[in-house]
Amino acid sequence: MVDFQSRDTQRDRDGDDASAGDDAPTPDRSEGEAAPAAAESADGDADDPERGVAVVSIGGDRSIDDDPAGDAAVAEVDTAGGRVVTRELIDASFDGVQKTVDALVDRRDVYAVVTTGGTGVEPDDVTVEAVRQMLDKELPGFGELVRRSCYDEAGAAVIRTRAMAGVMGGVACFCLPGDPDVVRRSVRDVVAPEAEYTAALAASDDASES
Repeated sequence: MVDFQSRDTQRDRDGDDASAGDDAPTPDRSEGEAAPAAAESADGDADDPERGVAVVSIGGDRSIDDDPAGDAAVAEVDTAGGRVVTRELIDASFDGVQKTVDALVDRRDVYAVVTTGGTGVEPDDVTVEAVRQMLDKELPGFGELVRRSCYDEAGAAVIRTRAMAGVMGGVACFCLPGDPDVVRRSVRDVVAPEAEYTAALAASDDASES
């Protein structure tokens, strides 16, 4: 299992430590324009790269070419004018989810991670447990909104949808079910309009506490 306490100390050893707080993203919510990408210079300094969303589909019994939920997340980010910086499909394992999400949070070009799958009540649905242990702060309103959006269609079955969100290391993380329609609504209505600003607020909080 990854030593998640090492994330902050690793950043202190790298060029992205707290002393580089001036590099923390503070996007203008009204404009939503990402900073241009720049190559790293010889001394290791770099301008902020163009940042975007990482999409992770959980459940390795399919491929990226057969991943409707991941397709829905990517399409809605694109439609909103955002940028998907990476897309992955991993097995539904506790350690695998933690390692993948932790690595994505450490990337300087990621302000949000969206996972799909593994939020139900079956034994191998471990996404929520894996990600929750890593969060700095949870955002309970996200799960409430997802369940409310599903109620007219699913009725009381929404109690089995354990969608959740939170922030860690200045990155917004959203754990969604594997249903493409739920992913589409949630990314369009909540993730796309709120993720970047939420991450900027969380990054400011991290800087003030360092």
